[in-house]
Amino acid sequence: MAKCIHTMIRVLDEARSVFFYRTAFGLEIADRFDFDGFTLVYLRNDEADFEVELTINKGRSEAYELGDGYGHLAVAVDDLDAEHARFKEAGLEPRDIVAFEREGALLARFFFVADPDGYKIEVLQKHGRYR
Repeated sequence: MAKCIHTMIRVLDEARSVFFYRTAFGLEIADRFDFDGFTLVYLRNDEADFEVELTINKGRSEAYELGDGYGHLAVAVDDLDAEHARFKEAGLEPRDIVAFEREGALLARFFFVADPDGYKIEVLQKHGRYR
């Protein structure tokens, strides 16, 4: 059976992105591989083996076009309200918390935040299928 192990995103500024993912989600550098034309940085925390792989292409200065095909990364947290307040206090500019219902029952509570390169991240309250 296949196991998902990471998602990769291209970023402009390694330090700025590492700071964001550390501050927002407690992700730390697990590995860093420097090559002639690019650097790969793998981020993870103790909660899961799944990693965010940052690819930094050397010499690039213009922002990446995310296009209309990119969706979002999603993470689940124990206390959505506390995380939302923490994100605000850290200056990460989270969007408002949304309650999403289906057939009168709560399906999910969440908010979105964008990383320094504009990638959207959904932060969900652990509930139901989101654990």
